Parts: sequence; C-alpha cells; structure tokens
Amino acid sequence: MSLSCVRHRRRVASVPARHFSSSGAVHGALQSKIRELMRETAQPVAVVTAIMPSQDADHIPPAYHGATLSSFTSIAMDPHPLIAFALRLPSRMSTALKAADSTHEGSHMVVNLLSAAQQSVARKFARPDLYHEPFASTRFRLNVDGIPILDGSLGALTCRLVAASVPLYDAKFLKTLGLGAPPKAVVPQLEQGVISELFIAEVLSVEASTALYEGQDDLQTLPLLYHRQSFTTILPPPTPLNPDDH
Repeated sequence: MSLSCVRHRRRVASVPARHFSSSGAVHGALQSKIRELMRETAQPVAVVTAIMPSQDADHIPPAYHGATLSSFTSIAMDPHPLIAFALRLPSRMSTALKAADSTHEGSHMVVNLLSAAQQSVARKFARPDLYHEPFASTRFRLNVDGIPILDGSLGALTCRLVAASVPLYDAKFLKTLGLGAPPKAVVPQLEQGVISELFIAEVLSVEASTALYEGQDDLQTLPLLYHRQSFTTILPPPTPLNPDDH
C-alpha cells in the first residue's frame, strides 16, 4: 500500500495488475516528497456506491458495492457539472462502473460526501478485507435507479459516466488523448506502489442529507477530511486567517 528488482518489461494486459520493476527506485524519491506534501493538505472523504453487474439481474436481488474515495473533486460546472475520482486497481468498483450500461439514460453511481460523524463508514468501505458486508451495518436509501444513498452524509451526488475510464498508468496513452483513437494501455511493472484509473462523471442531481446520528448534530454538518493519514474535520483557526494590517 519489496520485492527484489526484476528486469524492466512492459506488456499489454486486458486486466491491469500490479507488477514489479527497478523503475520504482528511479522515481521513489520524488514520490516520497509528493506524498509528504499531500499529507499536509486536507482531502474530502467520499464513498461511491454502485450496483454490481449480474448475469441474472431479473431474478437475483441487486448486489450493492461501495468504495471510499480520497481523490474525489469537482472539476467543472459549465456547460455540464462534472466530478472526477481515481480508483486503485484491481477494484470491484472499477468492474461495476465499467459494466454500467452506457445506453441507460439514468445514473451509474452515487457519490456520498461524508460528514464528520461518519469515520466508521469511511473505514468500512475502505477495508473490504475486514468488512465483508458494509451495507449490512450501514443505513441507506435508494435513488430512482436503485443505487444506495448513505444516510447521515452531508449530501450525495447522483452521477452518470461521460466516457470510458482513463488509465493513469501509461504515459504514452495519456499523451495520445484527443489525438484520435489511443493505443491499448500498457501496464507498467512497478517495484512498489499501485496503479489507478480515472473516472469522470456528470452530476444528474443532488441528494439531500438525512440526519442519522443523535447527539452529533454538530458533526453531521461538518465535512469528514483526511489529513496526515488520519480522519479529522474543520475547526476555527487559533488566529484569523487574514489578520488586519496595522
């Protein structure tokens, strides 16, 4: 979240997987500095929910899936409200979103913006190895397309994918974007670290928040943030951010 270095190779893969190579040592120092800096910034925490694909959707109740995001952001308002987030691979959420029906006029996912009262929710959807059925202990309602909206959040965004996911692990692929049909993405071999895909979606509607946690009214109106590798929220600064000049 090492193995001995192996000879650098690149190969085409239909399903991205984690691989290892000496290339990680070259960029390790830069990556470490980036991580150190980003840990000093506070990131909003969100949980994206969707429906897992089923071969017998007419007879089997839908299987819900959720994943905690730390890379969520709003990227545009006009002419269409757009949001973006990245998922580490392999990812069941990535599988679910890629299986979404592009011809369906409805939503593909819901992005739930967590409140400061929902640290446990963030942990449950971030650790599927420890919490195998997070929806069993999480209160939620469904949007018009049957996708879960988590109760107790600041609010939620019902969204629809606008394009195929973008593989962030192939620089050559990224450089060809907008220049015609891009080549098939090539999975690099990494000594350490993970690979990711970027998803961009249009916001179709904003879902209102629902009070859930009694006695925590103040926390339910504050955002859950991730800062210095732990959950926190906003507090008034000890001194004014813009003190008057004297």
